[in-house]
Amino acid sequence: MITRNNLTATATEREIVMTRVFNAPRELIFNAYTDPNLIPQWWGLKRLMTTVVKMEVRPGGIWRFVQRGSDGNEYVFNGMYHEIVPTGRLVYAFEFAAAPSHVWLKTVTFEEEHDGKTKLTDKVLFQTVEDHDMMLKSGVQEGVAESMDRLPEHLAKEV
Repeated sequence: MITRNNLTATATEREIVMTRVFNAPRELIFNAYTDPNLIPQWWGLKRLMTTVVKMEVRPGGIWRFVQRGSDGNEYVFNGMYHEIVPTGRLVYAFEFAAAPSHVWLKTVTFEEEHDGKTKLTDKVLFQTVEDHDMMLKSGVQEGVAESMDRLPEHLAKEV
């Protein structure tokens, strides 16, 4: 188990579960995850510029984000939404274009807690143990952790 800035992560052979409690109502957090205008404000590494190319938040809808570094390198992420429960749950496929055919299933839940806080749980299910291990070696968790650190900064502007 890893704990960092109120983010807790646990792992099994094919799954990683991350949880964090945010000092914001779940509607705001859900909106940050589903509004294409808000994604660039918090998603991914801060040193990269995120562009939302496509984001159809509906079952069967496609999403595609491109991150660009100052060195000109591009990192493309995409997937498809499987389930949308407004303010409660998102289920979607996640693929890093540099590793095609390694698709992860992400389930993000937004649970209301007391005092206007929200518990976010982000569960990633990998197709294979090898995919799980590849993700851990790739450094993707750095982007996830930084996103979770940037999200409260964005939410503070919205509250």
